[in-house]
Amino acid sequence: MQRNQIRRRLWGATAAAAAAASLALVAVPPASAETGDPAEPLGERPYMGWSSFSMQVYTGESQWISAEQLTAQSDAMHDKLQEHGYEYINVDAGWNGGVDGYGRPVPSDTLYPDGLQAVIDHVHGNGQKFGLYMIPGLSPQVYEDDLPVYGAPGCTTGEIAMQPLQQADYWDLGYRIDFANPCAQAYVDSIADEIAAWGVDFLKFDSVTPGSGIGDLTLDSRDDVAAWSQALEPHGIWLELSWALDIRYADLWAEHAQGWRVDWDVECYCPGEALTTWENVDRLFPRVADWWRYAGPDRGWNDLDSLNVGNGRMDGLTRDERRAAMTLWAVAASPIYLGNDMTDLDEFGIELLTNDEVIGVQQAGVPARPVSIATDRQTWYAHNPDGTITVALFNLGRTEADMAVDFGAIGLDGSAKVRDLWTQQGRGTHEDEYVAEDVPVHGARLFTLTPTKGSEVTVNDDELRVGYEGDWARNGNQEVAAASQPFVIGVGDSSTGETPVPPAASPVTQVNDPDTGIVYTGAWGHSTGRGLGDTGDDVHYTEADGDGAEYTFVGTGVDYVTETHESQGEVEVYLDGELVDTVDTHRDEGRGVQQAVYSVRDLPNGAHTIRIVKKSGTFMLLDRFDVVKERLVEPGSAAFDRARPADLDVQVLRDPGELAGIGYGGTALEAGTDYTLAGDTVTLSAAYLATLPDGEAALDFRFRGDHLDDVHATAVDGDAVEFAFKGGAVTWTGPLAPDQGEVDVYVDGELIGRVDTHGEVRTTGQVLFALDGLGGGEHVFRAVKVSGDVMRTDAITYTVK
Repeated sequence: MQRNQIRRRLWGATAAAAAAASLALVAVPPASAETGDPAEPLGERPYMGWSSFSMQVYTGESQWISAEQLTAQSDAMHDKLQEHGYEYINVDAGWNGGVDGYGRPVPSDTLYPDGLQAVIDHVHGNGQKFGLYMIPGLSPQVYEDDLPVYGAPGCTTGEIAMQPLQQADYWDLGYRIDFANPCAQAYVDSIADEIAAWGVDFLKFDSVTPGSGIGDLTLDSRDDVAAWSQALEPHGIWLELSWALDIRYADLWAEHAQGWRVDWDVECYCPGEALTTWENVDRLFPRVADWWRYAGPDRGWNDLDSLNVGNGRMDGLTRDERRAAMTLWAVAASPIYLGNDMTDLDEFGIELLTNDEVIGVQQAGVPARPVSIATDRQTWYAHNPDGTITVALFNLGRTEADMAVDFGAIGLDGSAKVRDLWTQQGRGTHEDEYVAEDVPVHGARLFTLTPTKGSEVTVNDDELRVGYEGDWARNGNQEVAAASQPFVIGVGDSSTGETPVPPAASPVTQVNDPDTGIVYTGAWGHSTGRGLGDTGDDVHYTEADGDGAEYTFVGTGVDYVTETHESQGEVEVYLDGELVDTVDTHRDEGRGVQQAVYSVRDLPNGAHTIRIVKKSGTFMLLDRFDVVKERLVEPGSAAFDRARPADLDVQVLRDPGELAGIGYGGTALEAGTDYTLAGDTVTLSAAYLATLPDGEAALDFRFRGDHLDDVHATAVDGDAVEFAFKGGAVTWTGPLAPDQGEVDVYVDGELIGRVDTHGEVRTTGQVLFALDGLGGGEHVFRAVKVSGDVMRTDAITYTVK
C-alpha cells in the first residue's frame, strides 16, 4: 500500500538527466562518484559497480580478496568503466580476521598487511565507493566471551542473544539476536559507526530470511534488517539485502533497504570453467516478472546478482547471451555490478558495459514488465516519464526468429519512431508494429519508441507513472480478470446414426506439463513415452533443489498433480507469492500416478499464480495442473441434431455487457448472424451450428476484464490518483459497480466536474471521464474519491499532441 503520500515517481535531478540522456538519444553518461549530485537521496538510482564474489567462486579462493586484487580492480574500473557510471567496489565474505574487544569485526591482517584502511583510501582516491559484507546474528565466540558493547555502558554481548539460543542464518554460523533488548541495537550501532569511520559506503547483508531458501519463518531476520537499516541510515550507507528475498515482504524490504536480491546466486559454482550459465540467467525472467512493480526511485531496486558479461572466455555465455543479460539487467533497472576480473575485460565486454544509451535505461529507474512470459519470445516494455516507451525483445527459444513488437500490447495505438539502443541508430517510423529481424538464439534487442502526433498511449493503473495519495491497494479481490469458458456441443445426425447427447462438462481444465503457459526455472527435463499412466504419457522433472515451475491461471482453485515415488521428496507450494504448503511426494513402496498432492478451492475468482519448488529428494516431477474455473455460462454443454435442427440457448452468468465474443477454432462468430444476445441469453443459430463437424465442438465464450486484469482501489474519501502527461486529450477508464460512488476530476488543478462511477452491476472498461482540446505542454489529471464504499481506477489514455 501507499499511505498518505503522492507516489509521483519524480526523479532527482541527476537521475532525470541520466534518463533524458538515453531517452533523448544523447550519449551522456550517468553521474559517477566524481560527478554525481551529492544532494541526491541514497538509492535514487540503481547502483553500478563490481562485486568480488563471482571471482571468489571462479578461482575457488575465498581469500582472493587481497589488498593487491582490490586495488587492481579499483584501478581497472577507474580506467575502463568509471566514466560510464561504475563506482562501487564491493567486497564479499571473508574480509574479516576476527573481532576486537567489543565484539566488532576487524579486517584480516593476512589479506590486508597494510590495513584495510589503505585499500579503502585507494578506492576513495579513485573517486569510488567501498562496500563490505555481513550476515545476521551474533557469533558464538562473541556471545561466550560476553564482551562490553562499545558506547553502551552496562551492555554486554552475552545478554543480547535470543534465549533459548536459536539459529540466526542459513549456514548456522551464529545465534539469533534479541532486539527486544536495547543493548542489541546498541551493538549493531557500534559496528555501523565503526565501519562508517573507516569510510564504508555500502553493506551487503546476506542470508536474509524470509528468503535465502527459507520462507516458513523458522529463520527470521527481519529484526536484523530493521536494526541495520536504523544503524546505517545516519551514515548514508547503502543497504543491499541478499538472497532470494521473499516477495510477501516486499514492502518491508523497501522500507529498510535500497536493494534486495530476488533469486538465487547467478554463479554456476564451476571453478575455473565459467562464472555463470545461460540457465542461471534464463531463470531470472519470471522473477523479474513477479517483482517489477515493487521497485522504483522512491522504493529501491530488484537485484539480479552479479552481471558476468565482461570476458567471453570466463563468463560461460555466448556473445548473444551476454548482450541479452546486459539488456535484462538494464530494463529491470537492476543494480549493475560486474563479477568479472576487470583487469581482463575483452573488447566486446567493454562495448556491452559502456553503451551509454543502454546504461541510461537502467539509470532512468523504470523497471520493465513483460507482455507475457508464457512464451520463449518475450516482449518487455516500460512507459517512461517523458512519454517514450522502452521495449526489449528476448528470444529465449532454440532458433533464430523475427520478432514483432505489437504496439497495442504495450499500450500504444498509432505510430512511433523507433531507435535501436544497441546500435544507436534510428529505425524509422512504424505503425501498429515493428518487426526486428533475425533475433538470435538467446539474443535480445533494445529500443526506444517515441509515439508520434495523434497516437494514443494507454497507461495501466500499476505503472510507475501513476501516483497515489492515501490508502490505496492493488487488486485485493477488487479486480475482475478476463476469462473464457468452453461450451461443448455434441454434433450428430440421428437419421443416420445415434442421437447426439450433451458431452460431459466440467469446470476443471487440465493443463498438461508441456503447456507453454508453464514457466520452468532451472535444469528441467521432459520425459515422454514412459508408459506409466501419466497425463499425456509425459512429465517434466528436475534433480536440482531450488528449481521451480509456475503457472498463472484465472479461476477459483488449482491442483498440483504429480507422481509419488521413493525417489521423490518435499516440494514447496507458493500461491500468489506466498508459501502455502510443503507437500511430501515421497512414497515408500510402489508408484502413484496422477496424484493431486496439493489442492485449493474457493479462491477469489481472478488471476492467481501457483509455483512449485523442489526442496528435497532425488527428483521432483510435474504431471499437470488442474484449474477450477468460474462458471460463466449455463449449461456447460448441449447437443445439436442435424435431423432436427434447432437454435440453442445459453445463459450468460456474468453481466451480458461483458461478453467480448464467441469463437470456434480461432475464428470469431459473427454477432447478429451466428448468434444473438437478448438480456442474459445467447441464442446460437441452427444455421451456424449445422456448419460444425460431427463429434464434439467447443465454442469459446470470452468475457472482458479490467485492463491487464488489475485495478487499484481505496475506501477512503479524499484519496486521489494522479497522472502527468503531455498530450491534447485524456480519458480515464475503469469499472462501474454498485459499491462505487462519485469522484471529483481535476485537470491542471482545476475542478472539471464530478463523475458518478456507480453502476447497478460490476462492468469493466467503462469511460469514466474524457477531455480533449488541451493545449501543448504537460498536464496533470487527478481524480479524488467523494463517496461510495470504494473507488477503483484502471487505465488512463492520452493523445500525443
